[in-house]
Amino acid sequence: MKSKRKIIFFVNVDWFFISHRLPIATKALREGYDVIVACRFTEHKTELESMGFKAIHVSFNRSGGGIISELKTIRAIKEILEETKPDVIHSITIKPVLYTGLALKKIKKSIPFVAAISGLGYVFTANTFRAKVTKLIASVFYKAALSQQFKTVIFQNTSDESILTHVAKLNSSDKVLIKGSGADLSVYDFKPESRDQSPKVVMACRLLKEKGVYQFVEAAKIVKASYPNAEFLLVGTPDLENPNTVKQAEIDNWVNEGVINYLGHRNDIPDIFSSSNIVCLPSFYGEGVPKVLIEAAACGRAIVTTDNPGCRDAVIEGKTGLTVPVRDPNKLAEALTQLIENTQLRLSMGQQGRKFAEQEFDVNSVVDKHLEIYSSLLSRSEQ
Repeated sequence: MKSKRKIIFFVNVDWFFISHRLPIATKALREGYDVIVACRFTEHKTELESMGFKAIHVSFNRSGGGIISELKTIRAIKEILEETKPDVIHSITIKPVLYTGLALKKIKKSIPFVAAISGLGYVFTANTFRAKVTKLIASVFYKAALSQQFKTVIFQNTSDESILTHVAKLNSSDKVLIKGSGADLSVYDFKPESRDQSPKVVMACRLLKEKGVYQFVEAAKIVKASYPNAEFLLVGTPDLENPNTVKQAEIDNWVNEGVINYLGHRNDIPDIFSSSNIVCLPSFYGEGVPKVLIEAAACGRAIVTTDNPGCRDAVIEGKTGLTVPVRDPNKLAEALTQLIENTQLRLSMGQQGRKFAEQEFDVNSVVDKHLEIYSSLLSRSEQ
């Protein structure tokens, strides 16, 4: 009897795996794969095991734990690979991709490797001296990590694809573009706007400075000077492990000033989007394609975001949303005001956004593409 195929996912942390890759792993299980999830576990290990996944803890330190700690993580990945003997490896986000690729250099057997690039971070776009030095170092690591014989690098936007293709000397057969992790179009479904409410703008994200939270608040102040009834909703929580988190005291001040309404962490994002008019994400973070913008399009809501790589890939400019320069609350306020004032344009953008989501962001299509990648890599490696 032929043994089952085995796939291992390396990802930073369990909650990200659940929010961004669970449908792929679940489909792999249904297709007959043994599926291992290797990550840093917070509170979801038992939940994932109950779904049929094998769970292995890996101490990925999100903010960097020193060279010795990072080398230990790479060694741990190597040991996990030697012990589990997977047929396919799927690593997601920067550290897991780099560390798995480097661990594979120490293993004699060539294992099919899927590297999912969910945004390259600030170092490849910033122009500071420190960023340039970090970029040089990161380029060396990427070139080494992505030198595997049997690999597919999944990019979410064309900017990241262009940068890493040059850095790692990737062939066209080594890469594929899949815009984000998709959305369940039956959950994030289209509902018409309510006509009997004040304008409502929502921003939902991890509350980091680079996500544009301060610009959102400043733009809210500008818009509310002309439209005092406009409501600005902020959804999400501070990320206490990240030094660039927005602080709870700042949020409380904005609420007390009447600038925003703060909803905290919510599990009913489809309902929140459906009760809003505009979804806003003024990010200058190193995004892949922000999941929140995919979900906004699926819900048929006009989007205002930045021309940052990844963000601009989530919209058709002028058709499903508007993009503005990064770190520019005045331009952000202008775009929001335009959509508040022009109801027909906003409604049209929402309708076109839903069509765009059906064409590009259906989670079922995204899942099927990943299963095809696994199958193709296995075929190539067995020839």
